[in-house]
Amino acid sequence: GWLGMITGTYLILFYIILYWFPAYMVNAVWMVNPLSLLLSGNPASQWFLYGFIYTLAILVMGIRMFRKYRGNKYQQLRTASVMFFQTAFAFLIPEILVLLNQPYYDFKNIWPLDYDFFYDYQISTFLSSGGVGMFMLIWGILLIIIAVPLFTYFYGKRWYCSWVCGCGGLAETVGDPYRQLSDKSLKAWNIERYLIHGVLVLAVVMTLITIANYFSSFSFLGNVTNQLHSFYGFAIGSAFAGVVGTGFYPFMGNRVWCRFGCPLAAYLGMVQRFKSRFRITTNGGQCISCGNCSTYCEMGIDVRWYAQRGQNIVRSSCVGCGVCSAVCPRGVLKLENGPEEGRINENPILIGNDSIKVNA
Repeated sequence: GWLGMITGTYLILFYIILYWFPAYMVNAVWMVNPLSLLLSGNPASQWFLYGFIYTLAILVMGIRMFRKYRGNKYQQLRTASVMFFQTAFAFLIPEILVLLNQPYYDFKNIWPLDYDFFYDYQISTFLSSGGVGMFMLIWGILLIIIAVPLFTYFYGKRWYCSWVCGCGGLAETVGDPYRQLSDKSLKAWNIERYLIHGVLVLAVVMTLITIANYFSSFSFLGNVTNQLHSFYGFAIGSAFAGVVGTGFYPFMGNRVWCRFGCPLAAYLGMVQRFKSRFRITTNGGQCISCGNCSTYCEMGIDVRWYAQRGQNIVRSSCVGCGVCSAVCPRGVLKLENGPEEGRINENPILIGNDSIKVNA
């Protein structure tokens, strides 16, 4: 209603001012200056203010999540995890690193979500910072090529999207009241799969050109690289991830960015869909078709369709938040990690004494 519209408008205006009119935030920045001096030794900037507000929002709304799901251990652990990673890894540790004359670095951020990881200035910063900088560079590369496929194989994309990621943390806490607004239509799904994979392709192309430019002396390649950086930073990093991704919570649900734009979610989703042990199992014989699972799925998945047929849910978009299971009155849904061969096989729906086979 009106409260949601006002909230959405406020969030959109906040991001627009933050990115393009920071002069209007001088007084707010000044208020957090003592904290910035304490943590990093440097005066506060618009980005320090943003990180402070972002972290505070997750902590405050995280407490709300504890109260809402006080009987669900999985939801409480998941909420505590995103609160911890945002506070420690995304806010405190990077600032303390600066105080120790080390590069500002969020150890949980992974390319291509961390799209500027391979930018010239970033690589130069790592290489000029001695052993610590080299560790950060190697750490970031290992996360991309080893941690992502390995952890996603065992736990699905939920290990990052629902337990670690700051974007997911904000969506699950601040955005939780709006999760039921996600569009479940086939049209939305078609837009989702083309858009999110399109952003991933763009991020990959930009990164390859950036790396080529780093080892090249061609001025033309440098111009193309700078233009791509500017376009991606404005269109994807600011407008999509910030203004739309968060500002549209009250209009399109709480996972707008994660569902339609996050290139890391696309990367994780491809691994989860084709090479992972994670799935949501269903017991169709107990489903009463109440629709709670579909209503509260933040990723726009029609969970009830699978539950009615007793089919395992294996979708690249599923972030394993487990809310569909939490709101099910009959315990039909269960998050599991099991042998791959059991993910998309035939599942029996038990009705009375009969066993009906349904192709998954």
